[in-house]
Amino acid sequence: MFAAEPSLETLQAFATSIGIGLLIGLERERQSDIKAGLRTFALVGLLGCMSALLGQITDSGWILAAGLLSIAAMMIAAHIADPLDTGDPGTTSVVALMVCYALGAMVWHGYTSTAVMLAIATTVLLYFKAELHGISKSLTPVDLRSILQFGVLALVILPILPDRDFGPYHALNPYNIWWMVVLISGVSLAGYAALRIVGAQHGAALIGLFGGLASSTATTMIFARHARASTELARAAMLVILLANVVVLVRLAVVSFVVAPAILAPLLVVLGGGALLGVAVALWGWGQLQGEGGKELPLPQVANPTEIKTALSFGALYALVLLLSAWLQDIAGSRGLYLLALASGLTDVDAIALSSLRMFGLNKLSEAQTITAITLATLSNLAFKTGLVVIIGGVALARRTLPGLATIAAGLIGGLLLVT
Repeated sequence: MFAAEPSLETLQAFATSIGIGLLIGLERERQSDIKAGLRTFALVGLLGCMSALLGQITDSGWILAAGLLSIAAMMIAAHIADPLDTGDPGTTSVVALMVCYALGAMVWHGYTSTAVMLAIATTVLLYFKAELHGISKSLTPVDLRSILQFGVLALVILPILPDRDFGPYHALNPYNIWWMVVLISGVSLAGYAALRIVGAQHGAALIGLFGGLASSTATTMIFARHARASTELARAAMLVILLANVVVLVRLAVVSFVVAPAILAPLLVVLGGGALLGVAVALWGWGQLQGEGGKELPLPQVANPTEIKTALSFGALYALVLLLSAWLQDIAGSRGLYLLALASGLTDVDAIALSSLRMFGLNKLSEAQTITAITLATLSNLAFKTGLVVIIGGVALARRTLPGLATIAAGLIGGLLLVT
């Protein structure tokens, strides 16, 4: 609530509203045949703030609503009177102006930080029009299905699940289990979509980064196979595999930040040690690769992470790991958990990492035990991928890749020794 007389807070609200309008209007000035530019957007932002003020003084919401309708009617009339020749009906500018008005009103009601962030997001969306159109045109029916399936996982199934503990040791919480499914599916979907969008022509580095997000195990296996089939791809395959496994550490850091932020700082020491050494070796490999020319690489064919079958499989695995973790922790203490981490980490490091983080959040594991379990699972996963490189990739790939994987492992062990 602002004072009736002019005050510093009142002036700041008006100034911020004008600034928001100038920000969005600056982007609109780039367009040809615009109906609303820099000054119009600034004035509309100010009008939104003033309408919110008048609505508050008179205790009437109709003033704010009438202003919004007037802005929309004015822009529509302008487009009807002088239609654009570009084939664009101008609806984007109409909506942008209405958003600007609403953001000005938000500033008056005290949501300044949110309004500024939304203004920046609006400007970004407007600025990257061509890029967003390009992405939408490149989407296949499979990609659209993936997005819709993720929407089902996150917006349909998750809200209806009970947020209560069930089962032995009260280890199973349906809402929590499915939330982890949504989290991992979302991260994997980002990598999966990025792979489809950037294509193979952008080189080994991007394929390794996005392949690691989608599925580091699948990426390692596929490029090991390619390296055996064509020795010319051995150095590029090494770079892809190393980067994919470095991204696993980044994924774990992101997941830890979401699930258990209290443990992030010490865990970053461990994960950061492995990631930094892995990146150093990968940069060396990238430098070597540049001298060999830019041969186009095949894209890794990873499974759609949002398929209901894939989501259910991960959910079942995560639930099983939760039960086993609670049981082994009860009968064998931390040693039982560590053995489970080594075993489950061979094929999937996400389930045991999420399980350990959840138990840490419930005060069933100490910080040191949680970090040790995650590190052991990651080392086990690296050992499994080392086996894939040796068995599938052959001598040429193993000679180039194994030192890098060993360096990542050394960084993890060194970080673990520092924090425990």
